[in-house]
Amino acid sequence: MNIALVGYGKMGKAIERIAQQRGHNIIFRIHHENRDLLESPEFSGIDAVIEFTGPASAKENVLACLQKGLPVVSGSTGWNGGLAEAEAVCLQSDAAFLHSSNFSVGVQLFFLLNQRLAQLMASHPEYRLSTSETHHTEKKDAPSGTAVTLAQGVLNENPSLQNWHLGTEEKSGSIPIEALRISGVPGTHVVRYDSEIDTLEISHTAHSRDGFALGAVLAAEFLAGKKGVFSMQDVLHV
Repeated sequence: MNIALVGYGKMGKAIERIAQQRGHNIIFRIHHENRDLLESPEFSGIDAVIEFTGPASAKENVLACLQKGLPVVSGSTGWNGGLAEAEAVCLQSDAAFLHSSNFSVGVQLFFLLNQRLAQLMASHPEYRLSTSETHHTEKKDAPSGTAVTLAQGVLNENPSLQNWHLGTEEKSGSIPIEALRISGVPGTHVVRYDSEIDTLEISHTAHSRDGFALGAVLAAEFLAGKKGVFSMQDVLHV
């Protein structure tokens, strides 16, 4: 495949390495200094776009690529308010779009485990739910997109909870998400249920960016020849 990387920081370089190991070609490496290449005629001839920029620029970058009818894999978080528009543009442009808050295969399984645990715990109000996420100091959004996805998974299964909030303060009907930033940490997420007699906890710890990079490349491979809006659960058949 001929791939364009939109965003060429640490994550983009990890994706480049994994993609090349899997036999793909990186044709464009787009960053803030050469973003005008998105408008070049040659950019329309690629097989997939993998976008990892940031909440401030993700929507604009994704829409520019979808409007060209290109398959787009997006891993930027913090722009959930723009996803519905991106999905609509995808369908209007006969393109393909896959966004995920986390491309790690392990995290995708963790999402499913979290939902199943939430189902089981919904009938046990004696347990207090709390969550935490820890990332490197360069991460621009808080809480992480993964933490928000975990919280939403619980909300979908527990009618006694209505929302989530950033911080450790206990609020009725709300899931607290503690966001920690520590240099060099790729990502750790914890979901914890505490009662007076015991604690039940599940967690996922990333050891490097390679799991995220591999998942993004797998998603790009999956989108080849497809049209429409997809998720990582489609990629992994779970």
